[in-house]
Amino acid sequence: MQESFLTAFQKLKNYSGEVSFGAWLKRIVINRSLDTLRKRKVLFEELSTDLPVMSEPEHESGENPVTMQDVKSAIQSLPDGYRTILTLILMEGYNHEEVSKILRIKNVTSRTQYSRARQRLRELLVENRTKQIKEDIYGYLG
Repeated sequence: MQESFLTAFQKLKNYSGEVSFGAWLKRIVINRSLDTLRKRKVLFEELSTDLPVMSEPEHESGENPVTMQDVKSAIQSLPDGYRTILTLILMEGYNHEEVSKILRIKNVTSRTQYSRARQRLRELLVENRTKQIKEDIYGYLG
């Protein structure tokens, strides 16, 4: 983040005002983040289009909902590639076409990685919830 602000400050004279300052700064932050990932050699798997369609899990009544902190923690524990695509699509609002251009990957790769990231995120949330329930039971039983 600090590197992004340093870059923005250095390039401030190049800001033309064609887009909002926030959009300009956001673009710098995203580009710096992607540069960092590329330096760390994060690889995005090229996959075929033959993937099973995953359905959304149904929630039982009376079930404790997942908190935002639970989701943030689970996202942070995802591998870099999954976290990057999930963040660009869910949090930044990019579509697969834009993500594929930003990351220089195929559109199908973006879709596949996004699907796998969502599936892994669900798994992590279930694992964390199961762990929490066990801890609550053990704490209750003393």
